[in-house]
Amino acid sequence: MAETFTNWSGSVSFTPKRRESPRKPEHLAELVAKTRGRGGTLRPVGSGHSSVPIFSTEDTLLSLENLTGVVSADQEQGLATVLPGTGLRDLGEQLAGHGLAMQNLGDVDYQAIAGAIGTGTHGSGISLGNLSSTMVGGTLVNGLGEEVPFGLAAGAPAEDPESDDLLRAAQVSLGSLGVLTSLTLRVEEAHQLHRQNWITHIDWVLENYQELVETNRSMDFYWYPRSDLAQVRMLNKPGDEPELTPEGEPHSYLKKDLTGPNYQIIPNDRHLHFEEMEYMLPFDGQLTAFRQIRERIKAKHRAQVGWRVLVRTIAADRAMISNTEAKYRNGGLPTMTVALLQNNTLPFAQYFDDIEPIFWEFDGRPHWGKKHTLSAAELAPLYPDWAHFQEVRRQMDPDGVFMNSYLQKLFGEEEN
Repeated sequence: MAETFTNWSGSVSFTPKRRESPRKPEHLAELVAKTRGRGGTLRPVGSGHSSVPIFSTEDTLLSLENLTGVVSADQEQGLATVLPGTGLRDLGEQLAGHGLAMQNLGDVDYQAIAGAIGTGTHGSGISLGNLSSTMVGGTLVNGLGEEVPFGLAAGAPAEDPESDDLLRAAQVSLGSLGVLTSLTLRVEEAHQLHRQNWITHIDWVLENYQELVETNRSMDFYWYPRSDLAQVRMLNKPGDEPELTPEGEPHSYLKKDLTGPNYQIIPNDRHLHFEEMEYMLPFDGQLTAFRQIRERIKAKHRAQVGWRVLVRTIAADRAMISNTEAKYRNGGLPTMTVALLQNNTLPFAQYFDDIEPIFWEFDGRPHWGKKHTLSAAELAPLYPDWAHFQEVRRQMDPDGVFMNSYLQKLFGEEEN
């Protein structure tokens, strides 16, 4: 038996029979074929940041920690090919050495790139897509032990790599199609960002939210239930900062003012661990859903909520089961996200369970790596390409080598 694995927040713990860390893609293919041959199962894991048991297994836990680094970088085409276990922090440093950078990053940078992409990890910015949308090609080992190219690597046209259905399925797949062995990412020229974190009253944010979203490259805010204050984070290239700030407003002050490479400036330092529920909703400049959630928290949960509520925006994309997928969002409208964060030392279930139906009222989709209670029956109507994704998944993994009980419930495979 391998050692017990516990996720970052501490809410998911399991003991696999074995843990494998292959050093070459061909070793990974051999491992998958061997696992299939004995009728076993295998789940890949990165940093374990997901707060749901996507990676849980009683059989083989696969770590990609030995498959790291930038394989190639093309500044002229804006492409980089990387290995799946590369941590986001290391990836930022290595891309910078080639004069390149990710378009955007999430709130934390200790995730592995394959896990971040597989769950639709995102940052904030109404014109910036999630990390998954930047993957335009690569290779994966499917459930038959075959290494399969997709997107640009499979010959898809450079102007439209998402014409390849396998790419659109692989962009957000929860590791259910196979194990990524290489990822080709659309990247940008390395750039600096100016980050300003303002503390102000939530009323100022509510009054100015639409303009804040439109005038910042990236903007998000935390609301603190106990004080009714908000922390507004604005990220812009130096010289592109908007005029609108809460300077001079009551209770307002500039908490942080930093400039540096985007991979250093975007992520937050997370010493405190937390549980999280996040839903993706159609963008609404009036923050109607947030206002309703705020009133519910103030009325019922203020005394128990130890942390905050986070609101972000994301551009639409085309991945089959991305929670920001364009067809579902009325022809490509952007998405806003509302996340409930609770210290992992405090109770969260009653709080999350009470707020989750509000997300449903606003046509919300759950973040794949965070707490939610939906299963296949509720999820399928939310994704126009749900059935097609399941077809691709079964084609790539006909024997369910990459399934676990959590994914079986999520995809409706309990009786198959």
